[in-house]
Amino acid sequence: MTPLRVTAVLSGGGVKAAAHLGAVRALVEFGLSPTRYIGTSMGAVMAAALAAGREPAGIFETAAGLRRRDLARLSAGALVRGVFAEALLHPEPLERALEMLVPARHFGELIHPLTVTAVDLDSGLLVRFGAGGEEALLHDALYAACALPLWYPPRVLGGRRLADGGLRGPLPLEVAGEFPADLLVAVDAGPGTDAVPRTGRMAPPPLLRIHGEATGALMARTTELEVALWRATPNRPELIYLRPVAERGATFAVREITRYEKAGYESTMAALAERQKARA
Repeated sequence: MTPLRVTAVLSGGGVKAAAHLGAVRALVEFGLSPTRYIGTSMGAVMAAALAAGREPAGIFETAAGLRRRDLARLSAGALVRGVFAEALLHPEPLERALEMLVPARHFGELIHPLTVTAVDLDSGLLVRFGAGGEEALLHDALYAACALPLWYPPRVLGGRRLADGGLRGPLPLEVAGEFPADLLVAVDAGPGTDAVPRTGRMAPPPLLRIHGEATGALMARTTELEVALWRATPNRPELIYLRPVAERGATFAVREITRYEKAGYESTMAALAERQKARA
């Protein structure tokens, strides 16, 4: 029997992207190991690590060892420049985290095809790197995919200022439709209208809060439209849409990473069991 071509589509969501590792762990146990990865934002990072051949458990161990300061370090210059600052955080901690999580330096080193998305801030266009897209150093593409405005400065590649691909497609199903597949598993840990504030945390400063709420509302609507369009388009591959985590204000919630990974695993196992039952 010819193995199924399984495409994993992984959303952003910061630390919540640990849910992707749990989801892939479940897929592997069910004999549905992804053969292609498409990701944006931190989902692109998880996708790259998996496409490089790392086991979900190993990636999780590395990710669980990261602390908030390993991802986010406030730029003192941003405090001085105020509204004239390019971003609030230094890029170096994120860059080092990418090196720890993803051993490969080039797309050509990956075992499975990978497509990473970012957004050209000047044109608003979605930019693809890797399979079906442009050439770039893998870590440059991953940083660009994660560079959410206000938090991280954009990455300049080819004269373009590139930022988080979630600004155009928080769950890049549009890109997934460009490749042949028998089954799509889309794991959505990003913003949604179902998201609730994470409890037990201090409220962020008003400017950060309103920025997160505004971008989250736009991203949530984009995801809803992409999922609806996929389901309404004839002759599309089967889609398993998973929503394991629905929390706001959890981008840097490193202490919750184990819970997020578990949620990804459990929601995927439940969906696959239901699928198996329906097909019996």
